[in-house]
Amino acid sequence: MTAPITTASGTRSAARGGGSGTEVRRRRRVQHPWSIVAFVAPFAALFVLFYLVPIGVAIWQSLLVVEREGTFGEAREVFGGLQQYVLVFQNEAFWTSVGRVLLFGIVQVPVMLGLALLFALLLDSPLIRGKKFFRLAFFAPYAVPGVIAAIMWGFLYSPNLSPFEALTSRVDLLSADFVLWAIANVVTWVFVGYNMLIIYSTLLAIPQEIYEAARIDGAGQARIAWSIKIPLVRPALVLTAVLSIIGTLQLLAEPQTFRSFSSAVTSTYTPNMTIYATSSIPNVSLAAAFSVVLALATFVLSFAFLRFTRRAGADS
Repeated sequence: MTAPITTASGTRSAARGGGSGTEVRRRRRVQHPWSIVAFVAPFAALFVLFYLVPIGVAIWQSLLVVEREGTFGEAREVFGGLQQYVLVFQNEAFWTSVGRVLLFGIVQVPVMLGLALLFALLLDSPLIRGKKFFRLAFFAPYAVPGVIAAIMWGFLYSPNLSPFEALTSRVDLLSADFVLWAIANVVTWVFVGYNMLIIYSTLLAIPQEIYEAARIDGAGQARIAWSIKIPLVRPALVLTAVLSIIGTLQLLAEPQTFRSFSSAVTSTYTPNMTIYATSSIPNVSLAAAFSVVLALATFVLSFAFLRFTRRAGADS
């Protein structure tokens, strides 16, 4: 009879101990929200100040119009509703620039991601030697600022300055027919290494046991890359594609720099250049309306691409 009594009392004591431990944990949890707030507050403040507030200011600014009392009266901004957005959809130069960057993205993004995937697969292959050197060599162009890269390639394209005069004297890479693809080459050269690292880091996370099982089944390196590696890095490819779509619609530094080399690049060559030129007039309200429309277009395209890839992945 003693053992059961002891066990019961021990059980009751343990229950009390467990209860007191729970109460202690509950008392400790009371302090946790303030700790979370302390850690999150700096990010939240910066996020609101430098992200949400500018978006709100841009939307409000896009709803304003400038009015004058008489021809030479003082200008003042008043609420104009959607008048600026009507002007946006009537602006042919803006929509021409949107179509130009969409054509740019349809060609440049698949080429860039294809090269990034190829380089990542080569770095992950056991047949390649000197991986550290090639990883650094592929990534090094990303360390070059976009403006510097555009200046460097602009000199290489210039017929009078290029060391490849035999080519540039026959094909004017800065003409209206080729300058868009000359810019695409610069963007590809800069960002292919960045996208390669994202894909390569995903390859490194794949368990080696999968490769060993494939080798036991007789699969070679090409078969492993096609049937195992590429399907497993699909999320990384989707991520890099979305980032590339956003970057394409925001193209600014490279074409803006190429204006010094080519007369074919106008002040409205890309949507962001159109916004910059409009704000320099100055017509800040119309520029804000351009920005809002461009942001919505970027969101719609990115979201549509994500939905398409998700459906394609579900069907496969």
